[in-house]
Amino acid sequence: MASIVKLTDKRTGVTYVYESESYWDKEKKQPRSRRKLIGKIDPETNEIVPTGPRGRKKGTGTEKSNDHHQESELAAILEDKNRQIRELKEENRDLRKRNENILKKLSDILNSYSG
Repeated sequence: MASIVKLTDKRTGVTYVYESESYWDKEKKQPRSRRKLIGKIDPETNEIVPTGPRGRKKGTGTEKSNDHHQESELAAILEDKNRQIRELKEENRDLRKRNENILKKLSDILNSYSG
């Protein structure tokens, strides 16, 4: 005999839907049940969204376009970050040169008074 069981994960608040089948365990001489994951409930529509055996969504074909879109967004972000790093390195180089010049001038001033 099979029935539908809904269980809510307290940590995430996600409600999973299982097909539960009862059977008699001859060795232990008591009833047991097997559960098979069907999916999870969409909180907006209250419909069951099918999932794979490990809780992942089954492939619908849109993942590749979403992955490609995310990949191109990440590539643009990465390029922007690389540009910022180059600019900061150049600014750092200029500041180090300025600092060296200031230290040299201070050293010259100290040497002129101590001599």
